Amino acid sequence: MTFLDFNLSEPIQKAIDDAGFKEPSPVQKEAIPLIQQGHDIIAQAQTGTGKTAAFGLPILDKIDVEGSVQALVIVPTRELAMQVSDELYRFGRFAGLKTATVYGGTSYDRQIERIKQAHLVIATPGRLQDLLKSKRIKLNPSFVVLDEADEMLDMGFLDEIKNIFTYLPKERQTLMFSATMPDQIRRLANEILNTPKTVSITKSESTNSSITQNYYVIAEHERDDALVRLMDFLEPGKCIIFCRMKKEVDRLASHLTSQGFKVGLLHGDMEQKQREIAIKAFKQGNTDIFVATDVAARGLDVNDVSHVFNYHLPFDSESYVHRIGRTGRGGKTGEAITLVSPNELRAIKRIEKDIGAKMIMQSIPSKSELRSNKENALIEEISSNKINEEAITLVKTLQHDIDIVTIAHLLASHIINKNVIKGKDSIGFGLQEVEKLLEKANTQPRDKKGSYRGNSRNRSRSRNDASNNRNRSKNRSSSRGK
Repeated sequence: MTFLDFNLSEPIQKAIDDAGFKEPSPVQKEAIPLIQQGHDIIAQAQTGTGKTAAFGLPILDKIDVEGSVQALVIVPTRELAMQVSDELYRFGRFAGLKTATVYGGTSYDRQIERIKQAHLVIATPGRLQDLLKSKRIKLNPSFVVLDEADEMLDMGFLDEIKNIFTYLPKERQTLMFSATMPDQIRRLANEILNTPKTVSITKSESTNSSITQNYYVIAEHERDDALVRLMDFLEPGKCIIFCRMKKEVDRLASHLTSQGFKVGLLHGDMEQKQREIAIKAFKQGNTDIFVATDVAARGLDVNDVSHVFNYHLPFDSESYVHRIGRTGRGGKTGEAITLVSPNELRAIKRIEKDIGAKMIMQSIPSKSELRSNKENALIEEISSNKINEEAITLVKTLQHDIDIVTIAHLLASHIINKNVIKGKDSIGFGLQEVEKLLEKANTQPRDKKGSYRGNSRNRSRSRNDASNNRNRSKNRSSSRGK
């Protein structure tokens, strides 16, 4: 089966082809036809199974570009709202469809203006309820999606969700997606869904068993140093480095280039021609390192990628699965490496649980370990070389003035000086230090809503969607419409 079997409109199919998607995932195969037929659905599927496209493609296909807001997607966190908005905009851009994101911590007026121009709204419960209750906005969507429903309930948003639905039209198609189906979810489904069809995708191993998954705990300011040290130590063939934001891609690509690496980049602001040139250079080996955002790299299909680096931990498990799936392809082995700060350790455990695989804790090699590694590699490389006539002539010439031992020392020094090891001796946390951090994280108390204080975005977002990182929201547009 291919996406052509869904008979989607030409602009939507063009976006699918442009993304490089060929065969739909199990949840897409089951959910898309039911949504196309107009059914309400309750879908149980683990993260990393393509749920956004499962509900997004059939909805986008039915939206009238001349109309106002026709679809509402409710998600638990602002980061997921931005990610879903990115992906839906990408699938709908050839049809001229616009998305608006609604979440706490940013201007009400700006978000209201975006909503007025949008066809789809992706919102977190707290801010959406505020806008509806204050009558600043009125929505009449034909489609309503609850994404990560169990996560929203676990964060204490049940009352908000029920209240939001009192402001929505009764004549609508409602879709609920959830990784788990506790009784609370089923009761909510009975209240807001109309004779729903059920889609259940049994959990299987989400990640390729040929991919080794490692993570390194570092201080926030050490990310660049840690990345360069690991690249020097591992000497990957082709590798992809994933970043969360476009400006981060630009900055990191520039930094790595200044360190002497052959670097290409890929993000959503690039024209199609630029994208094609960058991918071609990577495939042909003109660049060894590709720095990219999640969404931009979804359609990237290169079989000989040896390593994937997560410069930052992705916002959710689905993105993690998509990222590391770029390596270990075509029957080859691969390695996925993730850099995390101490306050992201709980998020690591959550991803492990979601994907059903173990990530191995490692420590960044010290400068002396890297030096020893390079010396061993150099010895092996020199030993395997064949002696050529030019080398014999060069040594004979040098012997007129220098003894043979000094010549050997000079040549070795010349080689070593071309491979200077940069950076401080020790980067990141040692294994024993990380064990203590893990122990501390595991004993951290929950708040009254069941969230962990000081935890990563999945558990720390308050019911009002307040953000501790307001600077990021200023740099990020709340709409993908262009």
